[in-house]
Amino acid sequence: MAEIPVISSHILHGLPAFMRQEVGERALLRANRAAGFDLELTEGRNCFIPHAAVIGFVNAAARAAGEPNLGLLIAPMMNAANYGSFGRYVLGGETLGQSIQRSITALCYHSTADRMSVAIVGDEARYSYVFALAGHAGYDMIAGAAAGVLLSVVRAHLPFDWRPLRVELDINRPRQTGLFEDLFQCPVMFNAPAVTIVVERRHLSAASRCASWPIVTIEDVARDRPGGAPRGLLDIVMEQIRAQVLTGSVSIDHVARPLGTSVRTLQRELDRIGTDFRSLTNAARIQRATELLRHMNGSITRVSAEMGYSSPANFARAFQKATGRTPSEFRSSL
Repeated sequence: MAEIPVISSHILHGLPAFMRQEVGERALLRANRAAGFDLELTEGRNCFIPHAAVIGFVNAAARAAGEPNLGLLIAPMMNAANYGSFGRYVLGGETLGQSIQRSITALCYHSTADRMSVAIVGDEARYSYVFALAGHAGYDMIAGAAAGVLLSVVRAHLPFDWRPLRVELDINRPRQTGLFEDLFQCPVMFNAPAVTIVVERRHLSAASRCASWPIVTIEDVARDRPGGAPRGLLDIVMEQIRAQVLTGSVSIDHVARPLGTSVRTLQRELDRIGTDFRSLTNAARIQRATELLRHMNGSITRVSAEMGYSSPANFARAFQKATGRTPSEFRSSL
């Protein structure tokens, strides 16, 4: 299988709630199905999901809402401040230039195969981002939202009434260009090589408007995700399974679809590296169950239900087989 780019689920922060409020439960369910798991139940956790799942979620949400410009509607709510330790590290830069450099340095802990850069051209500074699946079907819905994230970094350092010199988007020129210019309050160019926010070079020295950002180091970001975002197939599949375990329901179909492959191909690839989906799922469930038994005072029946087992007895058998102890024995040993 080709390399599968993944990105932190933090980028969809707030979208499930927005969907529930503005469009309704059924629309949110369809969007979650396109992503592969319930994003609302994993919100606040640093789960890594395929870029294709992000495109699938946003496009399914747009279809359900009957809103072809959903990507623009959500752009103002896109904010790096919601991106966990990565976002806090980026926005903790003393100047805009430092925050931009931090975003470039720490990107490997946020996603794989994406690219971010800054270029100085005369009196202009060009802050650019390339989404790993830019140009793929459905990407048009993502570009405006990506610009919103870059703008959130810039606006954390500049006055409220500041406007970009221009915004450049790596999508075809749409029919209603005025919608983009109304949103960004500046000229917008299309068919660009990257999503780019163009600012006056002098603004790179602008100090942060928020002096109370917590001190976060690149080591803090690394501790949240040792080794960076997952890259190998096994690590990526395990990441999807862990995310699904948090929601109480695991499905190989819901893992394969966002990876852009079939269930049969995924099974074959896992077999090639010496494992299978059932074994990975059991390992993820037992790991999570161990955490819950250690830190939660609730009943073992509740832990069983949280893990998606059909009965406490099935959970107890699986737990004992994996650990050598029943859940009760494990808890009493703590």
